[in-house]
Amino acid sequence: MSRNFPPFAAVRAFEAAARKGSMKDAADELCLTASAVSHQIRALETYLDTALFTRSGNRVELTLTGRAYARKLTTLLDLFDETTRTVKEAGRKPFRVHCTPGFAARWLVPRLGHLAFGDRVRISVSNGAPSTDFAANGADVVIQWADAHIPEVVTEPLMQSARYPVVSPALKEREALREPQDLRRAILMHDETMDAWEEWFEVAGVNPPAFPRGPTFPNCELATTAAEMGQGVALAYDAVVRGTLVNGTLVRLFDSVTMPFVIYSVAYPITRKNDPMVREFSDWLHAQVRADGVSVQRDLVNSIAGTD
Repeated sequence: MSRNFPPFAAVRAFEAAARKGSMKDAADELCLTASAVSHQIRALETYLDTALFTRSGNRVELTLTGRAYARKLTTLLDLFDETTRTVKEAGRKPFRVHCTPGFAARWLVPRLGHLAFGDRVRISVSNGAPSTDFAANGADVVIQWADAHIPEVVTEPLMQSARYPVVSPALKEREALREPQDLRRAILMHDETMDAWEEWFEVAGVNPPAFPRGPTFPNCELATTAAEMGQGVALAYDAVVRGTLVNGTLVRLFDSVTMPFVIYSVAYPITRKNDPMVREFSDWLHAQVRADGVSVQRDLVNSIAGTD
C-alpha cells in the first residue's frame, strides 16, 4: 500500500508553529518569513481539509484537531531527527563494549581484526561483573556474566563452557603433576565468584583435599593469570583459555571437566534491538563462538527481553 504524505515543508512549518506557539518564532527557527510559514500552514489545512488554527486578527490558536495532530507530529519528527543523527554518526562515532578484563584480553581483543568495524570498537572493562545500567555506563553492548534476566534489556546467551585445570608448563614439570590425585598436594587457585574445585574432584573420581592450599581471587581471570605466572593450578573455562593454551603459556591437565553452563551473554537495551551496528556486532560474536564450538543453541539465544 502506497503512503499518502502531505508536503513535508508544510508539516515542518505547522509543527514548528504549534510547538513554538508563534508564527514568528517558527519562522526564525526555519529561516523563513512569518508570511511563508502561514502560507505553508494554509496549504497543509487545504491538503487535510480541516482547520488546524483559529485566527483572530494577528492571534492564532490551535484547534483541538490541530493540537492532537501537532503532538503526534512532534513525536514523529523527534524520532526522525534521532534516527537521522544515528545514521550520520554511525560512520565516525566509536562502538562501546563493556566487559570483563578476562573476556577482553583472552577472547575479544585477539579477534577484533576480523570484525568489519573492529577499528572503531572502544572497550571498557570492569573490576567485577559489568554493569548493565546503560544510562550510566555509556555502552552500546555489554558482555555480561551468565544470562541473568534484566528488565528492559535484551539478553542473548552467547557462550557456554566447561572447566578443567590449567598450569604453567614449568610448574607442571617441577611439581610432577601426572595424575588427578596429584592435585591434592598442589597449590590451587580459588575463585570466590564461582569456585568449582570440589565439583571437578568429584568428576575426576578423587577425594578433594581436606584443607586445600592456595589463595582465593575475586574472579576466574585473576586465578588464571596467577596460574600463568607459575603460582599454582587454576580451574579455567575452556571457551576462554583456548588461545592461551595455543600460545603455550598454560597447559591443560587431565581429561575430566565440570558440567558446561552459560558463562557470557550479549546484553543491550531493548530500544536498540534493531540497531544495525548492535545487530552486526552480536551476529559476529555468535559466529565466532559457533566456530569455536562453544555457542549456546540458537533457539535458546533469541532475545530474552526484559519487560518487567
